[in-house]
Amino acid sequence: MSLDLTGDLVTLFRQVVDIESVSGNEARLADLVESALRQLPHLRVVRDGDTVVAFTDLGRAERVVIAGHLDTVPVAANLPSRVEGDLVYGRGTVDMKGGVAVALACAAQLAEPNRDITWIFYDHEEVTAEENSLTRVAAEHPEWLAGDFAVLMEPTAGKVEGGCQGTLRFTVTTTGLAAHSGRAWLGHNAIHDAADVLARLVRYEPRQVEVDGLAYREGLNAVAISGGIAGNVIPDTCTVTVNFRFAPDRDEADALAHCRQVFDGYELVFVDFALGARPGLDRLIAQEFLAAVGGRATAKFGWTDVARFSALGVPAVNFGPGDPGKAHADDECCPVADLYTCREALLRWLG
Repeated sequence: MSLDLTGDLVTLFRQVVDIESVSGNEARLADLVESALRQLPHLRVVRDGDTVVAFTDLGRAERVVIAGHLDTVPVAANLPSRVEGDLVYGRGTVDMKGGVAVALACAAQLAEPNRDITWIFYDHEEVTAEENSLTRVAAEHPEWLAGDFAVLMEPTAGKVEGGCQGTLRFTVTTTGLAAHSGRAWLGHNAIHDAADVLARLVRYEPRQVEVDGLAYREGLNAVAISGGIAGNVIPDTCTVTVNFRFAPDRDEADALAHCRQVFDGYELVFVDFALGARPGLDRLIAQEFLAAVGGRATAKFGWTDVARFSALGVPAVNFGPGDPGKAHADDECCPVADLYTCREALLRWLG
């Protein structure tokens, strides 16, 4: 089997979707992507693990990075793909093999782009940040990620979503005294004490803030709670896990301090942190991108790998086919029209 990058776009899309590539199982798809790209004489291709990178080296004044991840979340009886009307159903159709197919088709067609292009197809995005191959590539081959502007082909229904929110998680633990539930007065119920933690979250009023012209909404929410060891024991501990999604105008110190302020009097244990990314839409290259793709940018709600490029000084946006609300859904599906919209937009911008 081989990928035909110059044929029908929907056929290519379904080929990419039908190659199961749940995180950790991207090798076969990476092999096919590498083989197809190496057949294009205008590209220089390198590979690290299951990450494939292809470069044009035309000496243009600017370099654009266009990236998409090859992996998906686990399959839910939604492979192979199927077509119903103008929708293609299947795992990864939204997140984000539509973007991968569009990028592959454009990589083949843009033999002499007006800017040099780095095409990145990477593995392990749908898992922890430590496993994400861009973490390794940024450390070992930072030059592969260098550019004046980056586009992550994340699903945005063909609209531009600038930057991304930051995210962190922490735990709050209340402590009590274990006792037999038949003699509850001899103990102290830690789960009951968690009521104050939850009440603070209920009362919390999330901030809305404008960053580089885009309106970001923050959120502070309990995402897990655990406590108790048996049905007849008063629990002596209860742990609430909280997720804070914050606007990209906050740095790490500010985000952590805000959480500590909300939960003053409690000890917080921070277990995960990732900075957001400012949109960078004030730059000329970003303005030219917006003009080429049409419409106006909105804020990205959620965290994406645009933050990795932002940390390297490369402004980045999200732009790809598929409704992000359908990502990871059992009925995940992508409109065919989105594929063509995104492909034609990139060709207008870079052609």
